[in-house]
Amino acid sequence: MSELDWYLQINLKARHLRLLVAIDTYRNLTQVADVTHVTVPAVSKSLAELERGLGLVLFSRTAQGVVPTPYGDCLIRHARAMLTILNQARDELRALSSGTEGKVHIGMLPASASALLPRALSFLKERSPGTNVTVTEGTTSSLLPELWQGHLDLVVGRLPPPDTLGSFEERELLEEPVTLMTGRHHPLARRKTLEWADLLPYPWILPPSGSILRDPLERTLEAHDVPLTNNYIETLSLHVARAQLQVSDFIAVMADSPTNDTTQSFHTLPLSLPRLLRPAGVLWNRNRGLTPSAKLMVTCLEDAAESLRGGFNSSSSALSQGKAKRPHQ
Repeated sequence: MSELDWYLQINLKARHLRLLVAIDTYRNLTQVADVTHVTVPAVSKSLAELERGLGLVLFSRTAQGVVPTPYGDCLIRHARAMLTILNQARDELRALSSGTEGKVHIGMLPASASALLPRALSFLKERSPGTNVTVTEGTTSSLLPELWQGHLDLVVGRLPPPDTLGSFEERELLEEPVTLMTGRHHPLARRKTLEWADLLPYPWILPPSGSILRDPLERTLEAHDVPLTNNYIETLSLHVARAQLQVSDFIAVMADSPTNDTTQSFHTLPLSLPRLLRPAGVLWNRNRGLTPSAKLMVTCLEDAAESLRGGFNSSSSALSQGKAKRPHQ
């Protein structure tokens, strides 16, 4: 066994990991001493012992503070991951000792999980009242790094393109059709028939540039000779989009769901869009595996998706029957 192997396997302690993360965070030994409630010489001594034990220089001392070397960057990255795992173990042990079943940290993509996740959480609480959940709302670019680092157990929402998944495992759950939607008061909502050219005079509520829906939406509209003008609002917030539709003549592109109560305030335009996005689903880090609580949450998500698919089928059947009856009315 080499000196490096021996030190990492035998002598490396959690306090060393916390020291590395603290120095990387503050880049100043005086600040590290303040937040860790020790003296600056004690911080310097601990760092020197760590570097001597590893036989590697982890930080360079500069006029601007201490800066990680490539060795330091490597060890800091793994230190953060190991501390996350230790914290998760602590949370599970505390949950078991207090009589609760565990805790699940979930990231939610807001534009595509508004129906799926609440229903799954209801199932979870029915089956395991002692399993608690923390939900963090965000974008794909903000949530996937948190999932990779272990700060999240699951990410629920519209699945990203397969080539972005890397070490993530995915499970498809629900195909939510993307529709064009307006407020009930909108001039187009009173039209029995509609052409794509009828959309030209109206402003849009769009997903931001770079989001997974924006590019396929623009291509679809251009294919129907409906180029986007400069008159639009960009947001991923369902609350903002719905509120704006109720007070203006905007058109929004939204994922339809049978649990979204749109019968009073919103109207779906009768224009058919191709499949613009992948289904809604759940992601997790295959290299970390799932805790028992996270596995239960995945099962609840699958059951919620099954119940929602039944709602879609019923809605589609009713819509088809209505269209069939209309010529005879």
